[in-house]
Amino acid sequence: MGIFQIIILCLVAALIIWLLVSNIRIVPQARAYVVERLGAYYGTWQVGLHFKVPLIDKIARKVSLKEKVIDFPPQPVITKDNVTMRIDSVVFAKVFDPKLYTYGVEDPIFGLQNLSATTLRNIIGDMELDQTLTSRDEINGRLQTILDEATDAWGLKVTRVELKNITPPKEIEDVMTTQMRAERERRQTVLEAQAHQESVVSRAEGDKKAKILAAEAEKEAQIALAEGRAKSIELVYQAEAEGLKMLNEASPNGNVLKLK
Repeated sequence: MGIFQIIILCLVAALIIWLLVSNIRIVPQARAYVVERLGAYYGTWQVGLHFKVPLIDKIARKVSLKEKVIDFPPQPVITKDNVTMRIDSVVFAKVFDPKLYTYGVEDPIFGLQNLSATTLRNIIGDMELDQTLTSRDEINGRLQTILDEATDAWGLKVTRVELKNITPPKEIEDVMTTQMRAERERRQTVLEAQAHQESVVSRAEGDKKAKILAAEAEKEAQIALAEGRAKSIELVYQAEAEGLKMLNEASPNGNVLKLK
């Protein structure tokens, strides 16, 4: 075998090794590769080491399986009572089927954005302004349910939907500001009236307790005075009785008794 043939064999061997090494693929964590063979879907590679057949297999799409946070711009919507406002929302979604995500729709995120906008308009269109401003949880729940069902064919799972801001027209904001200011003033007036009432009641109760205490003190003083007088009289009569008893025990004669 000549040197030229050896060189050819070495080049062929090097080319084969290069083809083998260059077609080794490692799929990282939270990723999936959609593989096509001869232009048709062949399979989905999950985390780990894989080998792609040269010139036959093709990685059609590398899909992230992490949850996506999609912030959509404000959308103009009209309420049931014909008030136009702007609402911007945040959608949390993740891919559960890389194949459907690749082949279900041309641009899944763009499709989700448009679907979110139209669904939001339909939901808000059935609500009045006041209900819209106080029913965020209800709107979030309805929007998530509808989006989750509609995106199943795209391989997407909508896990959560949040309305970031609800911006009514300027004139509506002015009216709401006036109402809030009036409500705060009303609450302040009520609190001041309640405080004044409590002060008056407390003062009256204090006067009442003071009079009761004074009456009780006067009563106790009168009782003590009466008890003192009764005790004094009792002691006088007791002394006289003791004197007569001692006199009787002494057996005095007639002249002494006459003198007594």
